[in-house]
Amino acid sequence: MPDDSSAPTDTRIVQDRNECERVFDEHGWWLASESKITLLWTDRLQTGPLGELLYMIDFRNSWERWSLRLARLPLFGVLGRRLARLGYRPYTGDTRLARHFPEGYRSPLARVHADQLETGKHCYIGDHALLMNEPGGGPITLGDRVLILEHSTLLTIQGGSITIGDGSHIQPRCQFSAAKGSIRIGKRAEIAPACAFYPYNHGLSADLPVRDQPLTSRGGITIGDDTWLGYGVIVLDGVHIGDGAVIAAGAVVVSDIPAMAIAAGVPAKVLRWRVAGNENQNNCR
Repeated sequence: MPDDSSAPTDTRIVQDRNECERVFDEHGWWLASESKITLLWTDRLQTGPLGELLYMIDFRNSWERWSLRLARLPLFGVLGRRLARLGYRPYTGDTRLARHFPEGYRSPLARVHADQLETGKHCYIGDHALLMNEPGGGPITLGDRVLILEHSTLLTIQGGSITIGDGSHIQPRCQFSAAKGSIRIGKRAEIAPACAFYPYNHGLSADLPVRDQPLTSRGGITIGDDTWLGYGVIVLDGVHIGDGAVIAAGAVVVSDIPAMAIAAGVPAKVLRWRVAGNENQNNCR
């Protein structure tokens, strides 16, 4: 039987490619391991269009990692982060930079003024995002692989706190204002642009000017795992949104939404339920 060990097709290469695709599916494209790509490059694929493509990818990775190492040095942080993102388009173009090192990537245009900030591994903080602890404000905690996209604000005041779970994505121009109460976002939540979260209320006493009214909280806001909030959703104090719930664009949530519910309106009401295998079934009671 002839020896086909030198054949251009290698089962291990195919397995590595499948493994690379599995990593993409499980962890997101921007967290896929570059080692899998490097394996494909070094395993007899150096020639032809695929080899050239993999060479360019490997060069891009090397440039990014060198730049981000430079950013670790005193006085070179902004320069290194700017060099790493050269050639990337705005918005989500440079989110992949967060995959290289556990400290993730913070845009040189981000504004972080938070002494009580704790970030997990591979977090991304985008352009003009603002993370801030006012005097007396509580901590801001980001889990692993959290994305905070451009122009979003995370602000803690008067003992309020913000926690965002692993793998959650915060789209642009979202407002998290945690005063008195807490805002807790679960894992793998998808928060669309322009959503707002207010876990507090102003007093309404007639004998005090509006700006002098005290702030109160009914327990804060909790958003469950695997939830999806559409564009412009507003969530107010004391609300719990259960795991897997979907809130339609423009809704104002003033009361609890059960797990796996689909809610819409002002105020938000349950319209139907997410049912496995039948997305269109109306199961609202």
